[in-house]
Amino acid sequence: MSFDLVVLAAGTAANLDDVRAMADRSVGRPRVEGDPDPRVAAFYEDLREGFSDDPAYDGDSPWVTTPLVVGVDHVAMSIVHSPVGDDAVDLVLQLAEKHGLVVYDPQGDEATGLHGDYADAVG
Repeated sequence: MSFDLVVLAAGTAANLDDVRAMADRSVGRPRVEGDPDPRVAAFYEDLREGFSDDPAYDGDSPWVTTPLVVGVDHVAMSIVHSPVGDDAVDLVLQLAEKHGLVVYDPQGDEATGLHGDYADAVG
């Protein structure tokens, strides 16, 4: 069993509807060409240091599929329900706050980090 998270470079004026629409456009669609948002690139680099998404990695991984889906304004991931998955979620939230990104949980239709609020999910 797994669950999905999408980390997004949403603007500071974004609301839950904006984040939901951005996530819907980002995931499962052809990739938009261009330079990645520097915050997304830094987030992804830091995340990979904590949990590799190299398909050849043979360690305990929280990822259902690798490599993770990375676009110019997002990183999408499917995470296993397990202790290592819990650790990955903690790291995702920590790094999203560090880099000023929003975390969208499509299962709960919640966003964390809107307007810089990482304490409570909005949903």
